[in-house]
Amino acid sequence: MSSSARQASVDAAHGHDPDGSLKIERHVWVISGVVILGMIMSILDTTIVNVALRTLGHDLHSRISQVQWVVTGYLLALGAVIPVTGWASRRFGAKRVYLVSLVLFTAGSAACGVSNSLVGLVVFRVLQGAGGGMIMPVAQLIMAQVAGPKRMGRVMGVVSMPAMLAPIFGPVLGGVILENLHWSWIFFVNVPVGVVAFALAWRMLPQTDSGEAGSLDVLGLALLPAGAAAIVFGLSELGSGATLGSATVLAPLLGGLVLSLAFCLHALRVERPLLDIRLYANKVFAGASFTTFGLGAALFGAMILVPLYYQEVRGESIINTGLLNAPQGLGALVAMPIAGRLTDRFGGGRIALCGVSLLCLSTLPLAFVGANTSIVGLSALLVVRGVSIGLSFMPAMTAAFASMRPDQLSDATPQINVLMRLGSAIGVAVLAVVLQRASGGAVTHPAHAFRTAYWWGLGIAVMSLIPCLMLLRAEHPRAGDAVTAGEAAAVEPLGA
Repeated sequence: MSSSARQASVDAAHGHDPDGSLKIERHVWVISGVVILGMIMSILDTTIVNVALRTLGHDLHSRISQVQWVVTGYLLALGAVIPVTGWASRRFGAKRVYLVSLVLFTAGSAACGVSNSLVGLVVFRVLQGAGGGMIMPVAQLIMAQVAGPKRMGRVMGVVSMPAMLAPIFGPVLGGVILENLHWSWIFFVNVPVGVVAFALAWRMLPQTDSGEAGSLDVLGLALLPAGAAAIVFGLSELGSGATLGSATVLAPLLGGLVLSLAFCLHALRVERPLLDIRLYANKVFAGASFTTFGLGAALFGAMILVPLYYQEVRGESIINTGLLNAPQGLGALVAMPIAGRLTDRFGGGRIALCGVSLLCLSTLPLAFVGANTSIVGLSALLVVRGVSIGLSFMPAMTAAFASMRPDQLSDATPQINVLMRLGSAIGVAVLAVVLQRASGGAVTHPAHAFRTAYWWGLGIAVMSLIPCLMLLRAEHPRAGDAVTAGEAAAVEPLGA
């Protein structure tokens, strides 16, 4: 990259806009394309593997309860490494951490493809998850630093697309691979993409300043990743069919909550914790973070229902099911760039509130779904839900990042990702349990179980309106609302 491009990156990172315009330079879009490639690879892999569990169980001679560790191991690795990305980015630089994460993910993918046993596959999935868990928060950190606050809405509208679209289009690609190739190609397909992503990142990504690292918070490193991993494990067990009162669910959930609480108390006492939870004194960041948590539960939890409905109630194939999920991706694809510009103009709170409201409205008709509901009508609803994705996730994340100082971004990005993934895990676990229990009495009318699950999904979506209102009020405080000196320092914007 030329010296002028590097200087432009630095200016953008600090919010400088020399010509007074809001034009986004070409190098910013180039960097966006580079990080998007890595993000697509890591996120797409999760949903591709989900559709292959039955095939893996057959070929590896294992029960589904054993094969699910292919997914659980990956999630546990994600929960363990995400909190460390903030310190690692400050210590070694975001670009270097991003390159290492690509190497781990690509090497893990190749190793998974050559595995011939379930134990080996799970071990290499953990390695893959260790890389994949760092890719998204570090990529978001790089783009937040490069874009600057004035252009962050439009840039993040593009960069956030993989996070929203990959889980939707993953089943289509997974179905095509499974019907035409050996399951190992689900992992091998990542290798050439990873090599290209690494080469482009090595050449194109700028060196950015993420702040002083300080010494590693060893106690925090022992508490928080272990707590996050334990919570994800408990939720995964719940989603796999274990009851809420069983020891396999309660023990890790309670243990994870205790460890997480201990970390919070520890983080408030030390100068440089693994993650700085004092950021939640920033009301914009707090509202935006909990909005992404609620949206993760509402959106990703409900994403498991549509494909299961088409397969179990309508008898559709894997490929047809993936294609019937595509309208949701198209809706998000159309809405995200528009949402970016609207966020820059009106603020993330207003746009996110519109998105969550639209999500609630589009979930209500699904609560009345039947065995003969019009597929055209369902597809139209999925388009609307896709639009709600575009109008909710990205504006909330943009508002959170724009409210941070440059030195706070390395803490902010992993915290938002942890909350979003925990919300997603909770949503999936809750709706999976509701669907499983409702299916017990739905022998003659299998669609009844899905109606019950969607009522729960609607309740989760409605609850997501609460943090949205918090975000809206924080962005647009009423006249006369007092702001203390401490709050003013906490909410000093990026580039101030």
